[in-house]
Amino acid sequence: MRRIDKIIIHCSATPEGRDVKMEAIRDCHVRVNHWSDIGYHYVIELDGFIAKGRDEETIGAHCQGHNLGSIGVCYIGGVAKDGKTPKDTRTSAQKQSLIKLLKSLKARYPSAIIYGHRDLSPDKNSNGVIEQSEWLKACPSFNAKDEYKDI
Repeated sequence: MRRIDKIIIHCSATPEGRDVKMEAIRDCHVRVNHWSDIGYHYVIELDGFIAKGRDEETIGAHCQGHNLGSIGVCYIGGVAKDGKTPKDTRTSAQKQSLIKLLKSLKARYPSAIIYGHRDLSPDKNSNGVIEQSEWLKACPSFNAKDEYKDI
């Protein structure tokens, strides 16, 4: 059994209102990144459906340097309709599902701390060059650590 000490929330960096399904993200991660599966353990779709990605016992591929002891949760959205500007685009159904999922995860992993990807994402690549896009610096486009500190 993996020791889980972090629950990391992400956004898919898709424009507000674009209905992207978990399977599309899985396809991209496998086909483009050549990963064995989707990098996240859960994806929350626009209608609030909680789609299961990787098994919780499988190490994720969602936050460099923090995958070993974490669960990755991604909500669809996180970018304004212009496709560039970070924005908290969570629907009310996504917000409700996220709370439900986080409470369930915290019940199983009570010592885990909830973070936003931006709280843990490095600012520099291996050459020391800053190369994060604006959405990655903002991911998940809201302050998850503060918003969910009482869960």
